[in-house]
Amino acid sequence: MQVRLFRRNVRLNLALQGGGAHGAFTWGVLDRLLEDDELEINWVSATSAGAVNAVAVASGLSEGGKTSARNKLRSVWEAVHKAGVPDLLRLNPFLYGLTRTPHLAQMASLWSPYEFNPLGFDPLRRLLSESIDFAKLRQNSPIELLIAATEVATGRSRIFRRHELTVEAVLASSCLPTLHHAVEIDGVAYWDGGFSANPDIKTLAMESPVEDTLIVQLNPLVRPGLPTGVREISLHANRLAFNAPLIREVELIETVRECQQGRIGGPRGRFSKLATHRFHLIEAGRYTSALSPDSNMKPDWTLLSYLFSAGRDEADKWLGRHRSAIGRRSSVDLKERFLTHRRVGGSAGEDRGAGKAKAPVAADIPD
Repeated sequence: MQVRLFRRNVRLNLALQGGGAHGAFTWGVLDRLLEDDELEINWVSATSAGAVNAVAVASGLSEGGKTSARNKLRSVWEAVHKAGVPDLLRLNPFLYGLTRTPHLAQMASLWSPYEFNPLGFDPLRRLLSESIDFAKLRQNSPIELLIAATEVATGRSRIFRRHELTVEAVLASSCLPTLHHAVEIDGVAYWDGGFSANPDIKTLAMESPVEDTLIVQLNPLVRPGLPTGVREISLHANRLAFNAPLIREVELIETVRECQQGRIGGPRGRFSKLATHRFHLIEAGRYTSALSPDSNMKPDWTLLSYLFSAGRDEADKWLGRHRSAIGRRSSVDLKERFLTHRRVGGSAGEDRGAGKAKAPVAADIPD
């Protein structure tokens, strides 16, 4: 008698962290997930570079399915590379000269974007407008989107949902205030969502009908060494600031779980779904911690290709190890990964015994 084996289709939410050019790692993760016929992406919560990846996936899916989504992601990241430094710098010989030296990173600390870019030109606007059909995305996307931006006046997070997404919402989520003018939407000014939700996993867990969420984390939790230079201190402070919202939400989730333990009848109340939601994690820390702190501002194709390949590899390994956990149990201990303090020498969340990845070289670029 012939025994037929039936494949189990699984549904998964995604939570995509921001990280500039390091978002190419998430591109690789998404490319591998979209290659899997058994996996269905449901809701996506994303911030900054994660938001760019999210709208590319949603746009591709709305236009032609998973293959279209993979092609859309590649075209967006190729456009990011081709854009390179902002066009406004290329038009200014002095500023363009700075882009070829280490002094580019110092420019943002010397001048505000309202001084060196008074017209507020942003090449990402043109890139997104040419690549993404936002009207079709709002109407036809099969996945729900939660895109985070930060209100400048209050510091509170604003979540833009699929039905209200525009190019301005994605620009708001990606607006680094040292490089770009604040993005105004309905009279409210916004900065990068990383300041308030990087990404928002609380709303995702509470509202999505799917009870499994895969977090793609770009920023290392630990970076050894004491920064002493002005630029190094600024970059280190930004890393801490952009990691803080995710750590706060993990603290909330773990507090809810502790309060709900042993309660007769199971979890109750507004936050009850946080206590039972299943989380999973793919981390880029072992790769991004090996790069220079300002590498997330340099969309070099060698770097993008290296991180894309790393993301695909990590997603492939995660599927091999944890596919069976989806729909049944969490495959990561959030408290252990994010809230347990470890000595410097390996970032929290890295696999024990895993070494730091080497920095990319030309030989790492796939053919």
